[in-house]
Amino acid sequence: MAHETGLHVAVALDGAGWHPAAWREHDARPDELFTAGYWTDLVREAERGRLDFVTIEDSLGLQSTAPDGPDERTDQVRGRLDAVLIASRVAPLTSHIGLVPTAVLTHTEPFHLSKAIATLDFVSNGRAGVRLKVSGSPSAAGQFGRREFPAQADDGIVSDLFEEAVDYVEVLRRLWDSWEDDAEIRDVATGRFVDRDKLHYIDFEGKWFSVKGPSITPRPPQGQPLVTALAHKALPYRFGARSTDLVFVTPHDVDQAAKVTAEVRAAQAETGRTGEPLHVFGDLVVFLDETARAAADRKARLDDVAGAAYTSDAAIFTGTPAALADQLLAWREAGLTGFRLRPAALPHDLTAITRGLVPELRSRGVFRTGYEAGTLRGLLGLDRPANRYAA
Repeated sequence: MAHETGLHVAVALDGAGWHPAAWREHDARPDELFTAGYWTDLVREAERGRLDFVTIEDSLGLQSTAPDGPDERTDQVRGRLDAVLIASRVAPLTSHIGLVPTAVLTHTEPFHLSKAIATLDFVSNGRAGVRLKVSGSPSAAGQFGRREFPAQADDGIVSDLFEEAVDYVEVLRRLWDSWEDDAEIRDVATGRFVDRDKLHYIDFEGKWFSVKGPSITPRPPQGQPLVTALAHKALPYRFGARSTDLVFVTPHDVDQAAKVTAEVRAAQAETGRTGEPLHVFGDLVVFLDETARAAADRKARLDDVAGAAYTSDAAIFTGTPAALADQLLAWREAGLTGFRLRPAALPHDLTAITRGLVPELRSRGVFRTGYEAGTLRGLLGLDRPANRYAA
């Protein structure tokens, strides 16, 4: 995918921020984490900055520092609202920004999720997406009691999880296409609400799913809402390259950004999608302040409160919005098509993005001053796909 002049920037929202001590900051709102108003305020702030979209974290177990299961800590945020429902609540109160909730596909039926994300696309007028996660966690499986996973997932189990994920996305996409765009007639005079010939059985039969269809929800406004996934290594790179519209990756320097992007593009070629649009966004946790020293001091203070230095799967940036702009533009030259920034503390680092980084990028002529499209696919330069079942 060739570079456009504009940089694509999204933010990842999680609780009070990505640093575990963020909820204890003076401007944090820990008593409002489970209110609609809190999430609405965050997404509206992101929209004021003309960001492409927000992702909303979710999981099937309490947040934990342990690799699997609760850690019994009481000094960090625990508990969360359902990400898809947050997005649906915020959608009518925003107008342009994309809404991409997280869903764990391993324990969620594709029929249910297809309906939920199609509904989000309707209530947002074409701004819906989804970030799909797999889970081999025994603790998460225990919430459902239908599957069991060993404490240490071997390569076979991990391979199965991603094989299942490929089929899952195929079912999602077929269900979204199972109504043709003009299937609803709504003709009062003739008494015909729907053209039954334009609703299609998807008849999916695979190792993991057997789904007949059609959906009970008409085709979403975007045709196909945005499908995204976070990937750290070869197997998820292949899943992302084969099945999604956008892959989030976690390089730690510009050389690694080039290497990872090349791996995703090679996987894309292997799956026969060469030439098709596929975004590759780099993830960064950000601590932003007016000076590099202030940002470093704030991280150190948060680390001190938490009792340990903050670490992440993604690179951690500590500094000024101008220095972050330098880094984003350098990393873009490595082939990344955009970035997902994880604010370390909310609202501080979100407003530093929207009111510090965004003006800096605009001054360099690489970020929009207004929304140029009404749908999330449009903002990302993706066409509305034709319906696979339409004659």
